[in-house]
Amino acid sequence: MAAALRGLLGKPLRSCRSLHHPRPPAVGRPAGCRTCGPRIDTDKAYKSKTRSMAAQPEDGGVAGNEHRQKREREWELGHSSSGVLMSKYSKRVALSTILCASSDGARGLEGQRVVVGGWVKSCKHKEAGAKKQLPPKPPCVPVVSRDVTCSEVLITRLPFLRPLVRLFLPVGGSASGPPAFQKPDSGSDDNEALPAVTCLKINDGSCVRNLQVLIDSSISVNAQVTVGASILVEGVLRLQSTPAKYLMDLVAEKLIHVGLSDPHKYPFAKKQLPLESSRLYPHLRPRTTTVASITRIRNGLSTATNAFFQANGFLHVQMPVITTTSHFGEGPERFQVTTLLKNTNKSKEIGRKNDEALINLDVVRAAIKDKSRRIDELKRSNSNREALAIALEDLKKANELAFQLEMSQTSNSGASLKIEKVDFSKDFFSQPAYLSVSAGLHLESYACALSSVYTFGPVFQAKTSESTKDLAEMWMVEAELAFSELEVCDWFYWMLDTCFYATQNSNLDVMNCTEDYLKFLCQWILENCLDDLRFSSKRIDKSCINRLQCVATSTFKRITYREAVDALKTVTHKTFKTQIKWGIHMSEEHENYLVDEIYKCPIIVYDYPKELRPFYVHLKDDGKTVSAFDVIVPKVGVLVRGSQKEERIDAISARIDELGLPRQHYEWYLELRRHGTIKHSSFSLGFENMVMFATGIGDARDVIPFPRFSGNAVA
Repeated sequence: MAAALRGLLGKPLRSCRSLHHPRPPAVGRPAGCRTCGPRIDTDKAYKSKTRSMAAQPEDGGVAGNEHRQKREREWELGHSSSGVLMSKYSKRVALSTILCASSDGARGLEGQRVVVGGWVKSCKHKEAGAKKQLPPKPPCVPVVSRDVTCSEVLITRLPFLRPLVRLFLPVGGSASGPPAFQKPDSGSDDNEALPAVTCLKINDGSCVRNLQVLIDSSISVNAQVTVGASILVEGVLRLQSTPAKYLMDLVAEKLIHVGLSDPHKYPFAKKQLPLESSRLYPHLRPRTTTVASITRIRNGLSTATNAFFQANGFLHVQMPVITTTSHFGEGPERFQVTTLLKNTNKSKEIGRKNDEALINLDVVRAAIKDKSRRIDELKRSNSNREALAIALEDLKKANELAFQLEMSQTSNSGASLKIEKVDFSKDFFSQPAYLSVSAGLHLESYACALSSVYTFGPVFQAKTSESTKDLAEMWMVEAELAFSELEVCDWFYWMLDTCFYATQNSNLDVMNCTEDYLKFLCQWILENCLDDLRFSSKRIDKSCINRLQCVATSTFKRITYREAVDALKTVTHKTFKTQIKWGIHMSEEHENYLVDEIYKCPIIVYDYPKELRPFYVHLKDDGKTVSAFDVIVPKVGVLVRGSQKEERIDAISARIDELGLPRQHYEWYLELRRHGTIKHSSFSLGFENMVMFATGIGDARDVIPFPRFSGNAVA
């Protein structure tokens, strides 16, 4: 009969597996038993098997190579056979592939053994509770060790036969012992204690959602894992269903790594700090959910920028950061690059020198005001005493410097300290050099050879500003289009509309390129960063998604500078802080009123007075206006600036002389007009402003890693 049963079931049966383990356990297996022996490490066995299989090609050499190439392609895509997204360069699974899966995909992940890593966002310890009350057990029946009969195996494997067996067997089971389907005694006490469990919420930065990890006290000491610690853990995914969504959590089996963190010193351990206070910890604030979400949106905008320009035939060119030419003419708002101060013996006599500049007492007073404001923020946020003490000491030094300057001005009849000229022939570049405020002039040289080019890099300005949109270091996207003008006349559009190729030539205008670029950015992050945008809509700005959809779908209204001024002059029910008139820069108040109240859509303002734009902008025939434009959107105001460059060497030379700029610094730039000059246009986008527009953040210091501004350069 045993042989018949083996034929029926298809393979020999092991008694212990059939009796004690009639079906595979949900998580893991028993460590071992007296019949089965020690547990087999299936992972190790699988790896050994795959190594032996890899040594021999499957189905011949060609088939084996094809199979190997298929595995390599799957590895490059980062997907494992289990459906989880594997990190190609680390032995872990990205949380985004687990937490962002659909409900059907989540069901497919249940029961998968994975390795995940991240940083602990919250930690809750569930201590061992009261002992679980169990019903009284029946009197113990002594069990005699014996072999399992074939009938007992059959009953275990085929439950529907049990009623028939009960008709023929005694109530207590077979003569030789209890029936095989009777659950063996676990050997536990009447009152079973609940184990202590640590519930962690971890995040690896791949998505906005957190993964819950359940760690038994037998694996890790509760005090070992705290908020701020890093963790690498292996476990099994478990699906939890709720009325609204499916949530995955991880039942830990092995703790691979724990990076400890002191909860008493970690600034984000106990409560959520406001963005203003988190600026004091720029090296740790990426671990906050808000900053991490902003960073992913920033990454999406960067990816979309490259995708747009590459798809439209632009070449990416890297431009220099150090320059000897000023983009906006000579001015004090530039950072100077020098090595003259590195000699400590000369630091005292050179440290007080600059290129015909004055140490301004007002700058020191403004710094004192800013430092005092930072100290108030520290006190309100209950930060650690060490940071507060450093800020107070910094304020003390600033007050001492202000006192010295006041005394010096008094002794010199109100004059500030006289600064002598510096001999830059002994400097590294043998001439004054500065950090670039724009790459536009240098980018023109490549546009005049490669047609359409763009660059994406940092720019610098040494300007003390109260505006929340200005920083000392910002990132700028700048594009240059050869053979392109600012606008095409209405009669030319009419002519194109009557021709067979009208639709193909509707994007000759650089303003059209700018509009398409902004729409592409908005649409791209709406499709690829929706979870982070939803988080921003919930925590920061409820209208951020609607604002992006508006830009992505609406047509930009185009008006001249004069039309904008006239429209603002007609406003009678509102008084602006700055009276609008021809020839002045429109304030943020003016810009917001135009887009929010008058036109209710993004607008492009063009044909500005020449006094409001740099020397290189194309001068129109009226001699008063230039071919320049600004794209103004809600929330941030001016988002893009652009212009048609002056291609006539006599006109640009006259502008240089008119503004009194040193001609020798721009000789290389004038060479572009002497050799094959063309009409070309450009535009630039302040990247931080774009991130602010997308997320609703109100301060540029919160959308850039390690913000640099007056009085602050932490880390």
